[in-house]
Amino acid sequence: QVQLVESGGGLVQAGGSLRLSCAASGRTFSAYAMGWFRQVPGKEREFVATINYSGGSTYYADSVKGRFTISRDNAKNTVYLQMNSLKPEDTAVYSCAARAGTYPYTATRKYDYWGQGTQVTVSS
Repeated sequence: QVQLVESGGGLVQAGGSLRLSCAASGRTFSAYAMGWFRQVPGKEREFVATINYSGGSTYYADSVKGRFTISRDNAKNTVYLQMNSLKPEDTAVYSCAARAGTYPYTATRKYDYWGQGTQVTVSS
């Protein structure tokens, strides 16, 4: 079992920055690929970014490429999402997810564990 707890969400003006953190329980954090996803009411959860077990491979949704950066610190059992140049359309609940295995998939169905989410609101 892996428990995930996100933090760092909040209200920010367009063009601003936020850094989300996701702290994971358990001793085998380095064996999990991690992902960030987001969801707005009435829409399906969508992929944002993912990172492999070592941090050596990352993938991003086209909508955030060049603005968001995913990273991880295996010594701290934490994955981060640095969000820069935020836009109102980035407003959503952001959740982190973990999958047992090293490959960083983009599909939500590939992930085994999910956090409760943190709200990000970008005002125009």
